[in-house]
Amino acid sequence: MAITTIDAALLKKMFLAGAKSLEAKKEWINELNVFPVPDGDTGTNMTLTIMAAAKEVGAIEEPTMESLAKAISSGSLRGARGNSGVILSQLFRGFTKVIREYETLDTVVLSTALQRATETAYKAVMKPKEGTILTVAKGISDRAAELAMETDDLELFIRGVIEHGDYVLSQTPEMLPVLKQAGVVDSGGQGLMQVIKGLYDGFMGKEIDLSAIENSTSVKTDIVIQRSEETDITFGYCTEFIIVAEKEFSAQAEQDFKSYLSSIGDCVVVVSDDEIVKVHVHTNHPGQAIERALTYGSLTSMKIDNMREEHHEKLIKDAEKLAKEEQPKKQAEEKAEAEPRKAVGFIAVSVGDGLDEIFKGVGVDYLIQGGQTMNPSTEDMLEAIGQVNADTVFILPNNSNIIMAANQATYLVKDKKILVVPSKTVPQGITAMINYMADRTPEENLESMTEEMKHVRTGQVTYAVRNTVIDDKEIREHDIMGLGDHSILSVGQDIGTVAFDTVSAMMDSDSELVSIYYGSDMEQEAADELAEKIKEKYPDVDIELHSGGQPIYYYILSVE
Repeated sequence: MAITTIDAALLKKMFLAGAKSLEAKKEWINELNVFPVPDGDTGTNMTLTIMAAAKEVGAIEEPTMESLAKAISSGSLRGARGNSGVILSQLFRGFTKVIREYETLDTVVLSTALQRATETAYKAVMKPKEGTILTVAKGISDRAAELAMETDDLELFIRGVIEHGDYVLSQTPEMLPVLKQAGVVDSGGQGLMQVIKGLYDGFMGKEIDLSAIENSTSVKTDIVIQRSEETDITFGYCTEFIIVAEKEFSAQAEQDFKSYLSSIGDCVVVVSDDEIVKVHVHTNHPGQAIERALTYGSLTSMKIDNMREEHHEKLIKDAEKLAKEEQPKKQAEEKAEAEPRKAVGFIAVSVGDGLDEIFKGVGVDYLIQGGQTMNPSTEDMLEAIGQVNADTVFILPNNSNIIMAANQATYLVKDKKILVVPSKTVPQGITAMINYMADRTPEENLESMTEEMKHVRTGQVTYAVRNTVIDDKEIREHDIMGLGDHSILSVGQDIGTVAFDTVSAMMDSDSELVSIYYGSDMEQEAADELAEKIKEKYPDVDIELHSGGQPIYYYILSVE
């Protein structure tokens, strides 16, 4: 007998199965990235995004369509990482706007929801490109509209959607020549198909191991803040919960609640999104935090940990590392509390001790550790914004794969003006900061900073993780590559030679400055030799040499 409707309980099972399916294939999806660099992250970003939603979905004991819709939309929105993760979260956002109005779903409702999902995702991308996850999503929604007119059998409907989605995915190399040359399909589209195939497995009743979801600590769903020594823990209970607001949770209510939590503890994080408020506090009186929270609405996803008992062994093992990670945040918190609110503040994404110091030196207030190997989430952005006590906050993502997550955060902040400088590389971000002028309005500065970045050409030197052909260059695993803003500029076996050739490829008659940031795997002596070699060939150009300390990339290079 055909199944013609999906209720909330079944949808919950399907969604968790979809998350598990993506998680199981994330490394395979990572390997589909066009450039064979050691930071392929599409699968990881999409997995972290959906896992943030899956943890909220999994915590709902008696789901309704509305509660599932809120959990999926809010969880994925805040957990979104990288462009692929943001697009996935927007697909979920559009989909849930439709399904939340129904108690059960049939082929017609699903078709409408898939259409809304596609429209929402396309609107979120400034310049949609075909041959990507968007194309696969559109193919799926178009086929769903046809199938909804032909059948009410959900098994036939979902299977037909999957078959057509796979076909559209197989055609992505014909739409994007770079995919065809690399011999891969679009990785984001493949990730989306894994989610839908997992949904189908859940629909068909396939037994799914959900341990990866239950044990996941991804995407700030659990905000873990640890101390270097047990004796430093003034407040012993890490308390977390979500408020389902039953009345408007205004900016003033949020500030009042934060003030109260600060009076009974520390490490306070309160993040609101429509009717959902996520709360974290360290306190010796969790009950007091809970009692106050109940005045705003009902509570869910409650978690209280005794940090002194549970983390002692790990704290000792990781003390040095954790202290280093917490220091910038603690300093920012202390600075924000001690100083009056200022007009303008700055947040930058950085990776590497040397780059951190450079950004601090040009006026950045708060650093988000991230970059290529771990793209920060939208919630990471929100947490950083909360640490900068300013009316207007500029965010410099410094990576093309982080810009969308930063933009997404701007829509969730109510008490500050957030401006995203679209810096795609670290050198662009540094140039943007140098060109900030205090006597200009924030909007004038955003325009001028963005304009000045256009004069920066960036090169990055790393190694290949697989064999491929890109830009008519044959690349073998372990080759050294020099990546430019839009293409691969050099390939070889010697780091110094590839770095020099990369700089040479970026030079033109107007070039005046070459900046070299050497990574954690390079010695200064080698960097000095590179700088000298460049100076010999281009004697009229200024050379600046810095220890960036970044992993993965032997050199980050810029020409202005």
